Amino acid sequence: QVQLVESGGGLVQAGGSLRLSCVASGTIIRLGSMGWYRQVPGKQRELVARITVTGDTDYADSVKGRFAISRNKIRNAVYLQMNNLEPEDTAVYHCHLHHLGTDVWGQGTQVTVSS
Repeated sequence: QVQLVESGGGLVQAGGSLRLSCVASGTIIRLGSMGWYRQVPGKQRELVARITVTGDTDYADSVKGRFAISRNKIRNAVYLQMNNLEPEDTAVYHCHLHHLGTDVWGQGTQVTVSS
């Protein structure tokens, strides 16, 4: 099995920055795309950003120009640099991995942006 462990969440003031990290471990055969999703209570989980094995990226419109996703294939890791954070970015951020046709999710890390 593959596990994902996220880190880097926390409390920050509006306009501040945070960097999320996610590391995959376990029986990794071939990593597929990796990404970050977020969820607030009462709403569906939404895509924030994702990156393919070839490095192509995709972002939610609400974070374009503020967030940047990157990955380290050697470390089986994906990162999310979040700049100019807004209160609307407050959510639990979940790491996602597509591995051999299955979806793997991390437990999530809380990001809270105060106004």
